[in-house]
Amino acid sequence: MKFSIIIPILNEKKNIKKLSVELIKNLKKITYEVIFVDDNSTDNSFAEFKKIKQKNFKFISRYEKRDLSKSCILGIDKSKYENIVIMDGDLQHRPSCLKKMITIYKKNPHILVGARQFKKIKGLTITRKFISRFIIFFINFILGKKTTDPMSGFFIINKKIFFKIKNKLFNKGFKILADIIYSADKNIQIANYPIKFNNRLHHKSKMNLSVLWNLIVLIIFKFFKK
Repeated sequence: MKFSIIIPILNEKKNIKKLSVELIKNLKKITYEVIFVDDNSTDNSFAEFKKIKQKNFKFISRYEKRDLSKSCILGIDKSKYENIVIMDGDLQHRPSCLKKMITIYKKNPHILVGARQFKKIKGLTITRKFISRFIIFFINFILGKKTTDPMSGFFIINKKIFFKIKNKLFNKGFKILADIIYSADKNIQIANYPIKFNNRLHHKSKMNLSVLWNLIVLIIFKFFKK
């Protein structure tokens, strides 16, 4: 299997090099490409990326309104391999988890979710944990439980599955996994892999009222599409 790793970024200049080194170290003997999709950063992230001398690493810039879901979709559209990994660029998602996730994914789930274990998380504040757990409960209650962490930003999906449901997507906001799994057919196989969630090293969370509002609208959109 070959993998395209899509990493949406916004002002992650201080994380790009370390993340790239960790990916290279943990993906030996795996055929892959890495695509950083930059959402119009203001910290000159591209200058940091240019220091990476790897032919299978690419950098795409978006200049439209900032939107993580649209960045992910752009990266998938530009990818060349049949399996897609989505992960954050802030090092909260550990590249060391990827090898095991890929091994499990090869056993045929259509989507493998890197599911956060909230009782063990150190990378979120108490308030953020409460908000995340409440939203997950709300999503599972309203739309039906398909995974333990529909708000995860770390997952693997077969590209054919993605393109099959692409036109059904809400296509907006910061939680593309929830958009995907509640657009997919009922026979889609979804598996969970428990991940450890790192502390954020640089910058603050992108979560704000606008992100929460878009998530609420997404849930309403999916509810009436059921």
